[in-house]
Amino acid sequence: MTVLYEDNHIIIVSKTASEIVQGDKTGDTPLSETVKQYLKEKYRKPGNVFIGVTHRLDRPVSGLVVFAKTSKALSRLNEMFRTGEVRKIYWAIVKNLPPQTEGELTHYLRRNEQQNKSYAYDTEKPGTKKAVLRYRLIGRSDNYCLLEVELMTGRHHQIRCQLAKMGCPIKGDLKYGFPRSNPDGSICLHARSIRFIHPVSKRLIEVEAPVPEDKLWQEMRISD
Repeated sequence: MTVLYEDNHIIIVSKTASEIVQGDKTGDTPLSETVKQYLKEKYRKPGNVFIGVTHRLDRPVSGLVVFAKTSKALSRLNEMFRTGEVRKIYWAIVKNLPPQTEGELTHYLRRNEQQNKSYAYDTEKPGTKKAVLRYRLIGRSDNYCLLEVELMTGRHHQIRCQLAKMGCPIKGDLKYGFPRSNPDGSICLHARSIRFIHPVSKRLIEVEAPVPEDKLWQEMRISD
């Protein structure tokens, strides 16, 4: 975990691909607890530290996570994420070239709770939710493509599922059709940047997370 931004109401950190945002059945220490401990030590707080989870990031994904330090910020941020007022940009390394260098994908996703997986359909079906994202090709390496993705909706495994449906599964993502896992269990999806109006001060907040230090990320040749 690396702290990228902090004020009285919010703290934004960059997580590694192995960290979980909230506690789950693994019993591993979640990022929310790590942030609490960081604040407790930094400000020498004797009692309990308040940390509110405003959104989630899948465990194998790296990048930006926003936490609220006050209940006022938490309720406002939750609403902002729900209504799409937070602009989130992701970077994804995929094996195949997309059909166009940029475009918008619209699918209807159905979540399977038992498999912890979503399925994408071209038309609306019972139990599906509309999912929309925009993508563009922004970089290459010898064998892979780098896509920049902006979410228009927030669905379960949306980027992973929609890119796979397009024929571009994310590197390392066995669940969505990539043939091999990454050695560290990560997938090559990174929450790159976030932009929103501060829920309390009303200032514009823009934060960018450096890409993982993995060799493949460093080899990507970024093109504008």
